[in-house]
Amino acid sequence: MSELMGGSDTSVNKMKAGFEAGRIQEVKQWLSSQFESVGKDVPEFEYTPQSVAHLHKLATLSKAKTQGAGIVASDFRQKAAEYRSQAARIREILEAVGLAQESLSVNVVSSAQVLANVANLLNIRDTEMSSFLVAMGDISLRKTGVEEKRAKVEKDSRVLLDYTRKAIQRLTYLKRILAQLEDEVAPCEAQMQNWETNLNVMISKEREYNQRYANYKAILGRLGYTPEISHGVLVEMAEHKKELERKTKPILETLRSYQDLPPDKALAALAIEDKKRQCAAAEKRLEEVLQSALAMP
Repeated sequence: MSELMGGSDTSVNKMKAGFEAGRIQEVKQWLSSQFESVGKDVPEFEYTPQSVAHLHKLATLSKAKTQGAGIVASDFRQKAAEYRSQAARIREILEAVGLAQESLSVNVVSSAQVLANVANLLNIRDTEMSSFLVAMGDISLRKTGVEEKRAKVEKDSRVLLDYTRKAIQRLTYLKRILAQLEDEVAPCEAQMQNWETNLNVMISKEREYNQRYANYKAILGRLGYTPEISHGVLVEMAEHKKELERKTKPILETLRSYQDLPPDKALAALAIEDKKRQCAAAEKRLEEVLQSALAMP
């Protein structure tokens, strides 16, 4: 089995060596033909697998192009021979009817040359009226297409110009706004600093007011203030106090009148006891009113 594999490898190597030798020979022949065409010798260089592959690719491409150029040249030579024979035939016909080039006037020759130039310009094969009409129709179609494209381009240009004009206006507006904002930066910064100062003052005032509130709350707590003692209760107590003052005022006046009387211990003792009872009754009445006022929800 190993002998068969060794024999197959040897045959493959021989085939590769023969293929490489053939490619090298083709490259040498191509290089010789190319350098001989310009009168120079082939320079010496080393035939490596990479250089041989690259040169063989160039040789194949060059041969293909040379073959294509030969076909095109052969076609052109054939067409030139046909054109020469047709020109000779037309010349014979013109000479037979007396229209040889030598017998024509200069204007006719010039017109014929212009006609030929126009035919070449229109890329037509002859000078028949139908060929000219077809060529002119083709030019008209191309002109129409160009005009349509031109109209479309002009429309697009107008749209782009409108967009550009609007963009410039918008940019001008934004630049003006930016300038205004830049001018307003300094006043706004000053105003912000003022606001910051006022805010700090308000914060300090808030702390002071909170402290005062806490102090007042503590004082009211020590004084026994409860939420039941409202403004209405205090007003009612004040009115009751005025009523008591109004009632006790005659008694006080009576007492003052007693001061003008001569001293009488028995009467004075009786009067004092009577006033004490009246004062005790008034104080009791005031205490009852205060207790009823405090007991109200």
